[in-house]
Amino acid sequence: MRMYSGILLPWRHITLHGRSLLPKRYSSGGRTVRTPFMQAIKKGYGERTAIVDNQRTHTYNDIISWSMVLSRHILSNTKRDEVLTRRGSKVILNGERVAFLCPNDASYTITQWGVWMSGGMAVPLCKSHPESELEYIIQDSQSSLVITTKELAQKILPIVERHMINYMIIDNQALSLAEGNNVADIKSQVELQEDPMQQKADFIEDNLAIMTFNHHTDDLINMNILTEKWKQIRWKNRGAMLVYTSGTTGQPKGVQVTFGALQAQIQMMISAWDWTSRDVILHVLPLHHVHGVVNVLACPLWSGATCVMLPDFDAEKVWHMLLEDHIPRVNLFMAVPTVYAKLLEFYQHKYTTPKVQAFIKATLKEKIRLMVSGSAALPQPIMDEWEQTTGHRLLERYGMTELGMALTNPLSGERIPGAVGNPFPTVEVQIVSPTNQIIARGNSFHSEVVPGFEGQPGELQVKGPAVFKEYWNKPQETQESFTEDGWFRTGDTACLDEGVFRILGRSSVDIIKSGGYKISALDVERHLLSHPMIAEVVVVGLPDITWGQRVTAIVTLKPGQRLILGELRDWGRDKLPSYQMPTELKVIEEIPRNAMGKVNKKQLVSQLFGIE
Repeated sequence: MRMYSGILLPWRHITLHGRSLLPKRYSSGGRTVRTPFMQAIKKGYGERTAIVDNQRTHTYNDIISWSMVLSRHILSNTKRDEVLTRRGSKVILNGERVAFLCPNDASYTITQWGVWMSGGMAVPLCKSHPESELEYIIQDSQSSLVITTKELAQKILPIVERHMINYMIIDNQALSLAEGNNVADIKSQVELQEDPMQQKADFIEDNLAIMTFNHHTDDLINMNILTEKWKQIRWKNRGAMLVYTSGTTGQPKGVQVTFGALQAQIQMMISAWDWTSRDVILHVLPLHHVHGVVNVLACPLWSGATCVMLPDFDAEKVWHMLLEDHIPRVNLFMAVPTVYAKLLEFYQHKYTTPKVQAFIKATLKEKIRLMVSGSAALPQPIMDEWEQTTGHRLLERYGMTELGMALTNPLSGERIPGAVGNPFPTVEVQIVSPTNQIIARGNSFHSEVVPGFEGQPGELQVKGPAVFKEYWNKPQETQESFTEDGWFRTGDTACLDEGVFRILGRSSVDIIKSGGYKISALDVERHLLSHPMIAEVVVVGLPDITWGQRVTAIVTLKPGQRLILGELRDWGRDKLPSYQMPTELKVIEEIPRNAMGKVNKKQLVSQLFGIE
């Protein structure tokens, strides 16, 4: 039977009178690459508000202080990889994986930064995933330590017990006890040299309770030794995160993102979307995917901005946060199409009077500077209705776990429905035919089609500093995912049409080959969503002995509606070419989606039609 030892960790030890906790200068060799926590220290964000969650307001100093405390305990509890240790540091970790499951609050960033401070590679887990999927990721990543909070511990304990993995349980409720206005500015401490961890008399009473298995309190590293080590590390090619793909087209793969790639992902969005320290973004997304982890959390923290985190998506709370003049005042929002659809649904039931609707539109036009949609194709009816409701035309962009972001509609300029704009800064893209003929190429300055290939689709391929390093322990898949000259094969079919890129879908599931035509399932879905009776739709290709594949629509209907195939085809005669018209219709009650609003089409076809 396992024994648990509870210890109390001093929280804001950095408020103490002491000497340098952090080196003044960092060197990574060549172009400077910093970790997000080093960026916050270097830029002196200190007493600015970093995160507002359901417990309290946290300054950058708060986050860094807690992370530094946690990092020392991560070091004492993480099983070392002998091979990595032989050729790497004996002081800090050498990229050992540390999986963590935290709620949508400051404990997430504290844990993530704590892992990075200790030299580990962060493996974010999703709180909505079933135990079997969590277990797969923990095992596949070969995590040496798992960190979670008291409220989520029961999802983790059975797994770590089965596999004898070290773990830590932090009491994130202790965050609510901390008083941010007593935290000293870390940047002002850089000239100090006494070890504050030795100054017992000055410890503050606020504590973070940590429960671990087989905890070693005697092995805690001296803080000065730890911070001195940071300036010696070449961060650029070190693994920052192991983020798992959504698994909608196959088994999830661990995508290794280096600190160099992470910094490139963050900086391209800051440049393209004009992030500043004055921004305040509302966060409602899961924290296991690049959309929630990088776009909506890492970008504001890199910029010295503020992230307001809701524990879960709640349409009423989101509307409240968008409309009310809280301090800090939200001026940015990013979400998936499903979230926007649910917000519109709530709006239609709650805000029914013209006076209230006019107030909402005027307020959001004045107070919100940017609203972004991603992670799944944005249906045009949602885009149009959102603009009519809020005055904002959603900015649609395109990215992947392996890339971060790649393509974006303009911050200022026309945003075309069904298009994802042009490349972000530092990103190069090309569209290639099945015979390796280059159809189109582009970068953030210019995109063009090769003469004679106008309008033709092909595979989208991407290059740039933000591209991932490798699939974890999958050398064959990694090699197959890149061309000989270094282009990443996205597996998505795209075209360059009238100067903007359009994503036609995953080549494996969204391109339907029927009667000699290549049909974009996403295009058909966009058209069908304008049908007055259809609430949601998924278009797939089913095997057909005559046509190769037949276009099949799987739909959910609006309340009280009925629809048969003949009626759908009659409605679509002047809206879709005959070869794109569905020849089969399946009406179901609910379309299953993952945490990011994506549909696993292969799984759905198997469930509904018994076709593997």
